[in-house]
Amino acid sequence: MPVSSEFRDFLLEQLEPLGPVSARRMFGGAGLFYGTVMFALLINDVMYLKTDEASQQAYEDAGSEPFSYQRGDKQQALKTLWRVPDEIMDDCEVLLVWARVAVDAALAASRAKSKSSKKKT
Repeated sequence: MPVSSEFRDFLLEQLEPLGPVSARRMFGGAGLFYGTVMFALLINDVMYLKTDEASQQAYEDAGSEPFSYQRGDKQQALKTLWRVPDEIMDDCEVLLVWARVAVDAALAASRAKSKSSKKKT
């Protein structure tokens, strides 16, 4: 599940207006991070963005699918990472809008996780 350096670098350039975006190797591909929060996954030169309940519908409406992988003899899906539709990948301005929504979803999930961790202690 590799990601080419050309694809990764292209997306980092396209997403530069978002702010502090970086790439880290992950799952044989790369995770895109906004600061310390992962908002995208790049696998096989395909981009998957973080979703939440509010944003997932746009992906479904575009005919997209969640990220999935083979585990043993079963196909597993991560319902919070959805493939970016091709028409979005072809329009930098729209890609930035979708990426901003993904960053917001990732930040909200991170805050919720922090709150639940604090309640346990």
